[in-house]
Amino acid sequence: MPRSRKIWVNVKHAPSGGLIILLLLIMAALFAELIAPYSPVDQDITKALRPPFFLEGGTWDHLLGTDELGRDILSRIIFGARISLVVGFIAVAISGLIGTWLGLVSGYFGGKVDSVIMRLVDIQLSMPYILIALALIGALGPSLRNIIIVIGITSWVDYARVVRGEVLSIKENEFVDLAKIAGCSTYRILLKHIFPGVVNSLIVLGTLMLGRIIIFEAALSFLGLGVQPPTPSWGIMLADGRQYLTYAWWLATFPGFAIMLVVLGTNLVGDWLRDMLDPKQRAAVIGKR
Repeated sequence: MPRSRKIWVNVKHAPSGGLIILLLLIMAALFAELIAPYSPVDQDITKALRPPFFLEGGTWDHLLGTDELGRDILSRIIFGARISLVVGFIAVAISGLIGTWLGLVSGYFGGKVDSVIMRLVDIQLSMPYILIALALIGALGPSLRNIIIVIGITSWVDYARVVRGEVLSIKENEFVDLAKIAGCSTYRILLKHIFPGVVNSLIVLGTLMLGRIIIFEAALSFLGLGVQPPTPSWGIMLADGRQYLTYAWWLATFPGFAIMLVVLGTNLVGDWLRDMLDPKQRAAVIGKR
């Protein structure tokens, strides 16, 4: 198949829905002040618990209604996207950096080094992430900075395991042996010869981890251990709205729907990247079409 036709097939079958969701999230985070109709923290008790525009008593002034303090739900969801994006991308970067480096070292050197790192992985996997996060947040205190640090240092094991597996395969290739014979340093071999071979897997894993971390941040904020009020966060909105579910369901439903859409979008994009970046998967996908 000509290269131009391959590109067209890839673009044609790209997960447009997932990409649109992610682009909307990024746009909302970057231009929240311009997009949001109101400030996310301004309160007006006279407008408390107004329903969405499509329900009786709702108005076009507040499309998704207001919360118990009269704050606009739509504006808080838009600004909450900024929190999710900041936590997601920074935590993915931190965990990816730690896990990738440990995975490279573990897979390349093997032996005792590999055993020690893999035992650390096993120890962390034996404990639920949420329990580790609760302990660390309890010690450090709840804040945006601390939640990023906690999520970053508790999510590296996935990267380490994936990278280690890739390195074990790549280091057996002849070009690695030739680099050793040529006198290349270990640092150069890892970064110049082995690391490029794991980049595709890291991109896919990072995309999938983004949705997971967004859920993680929302869960911690829901428990009161993440971003603190009055900063808008989807997790905080869920926590505040649960006591009004019987007569003001929109307080918790819309932020929950936002979390669901974003996670769905990241998973769709991650699956597509996996198919396009893996030669075997790409051949199978294109062959079916």
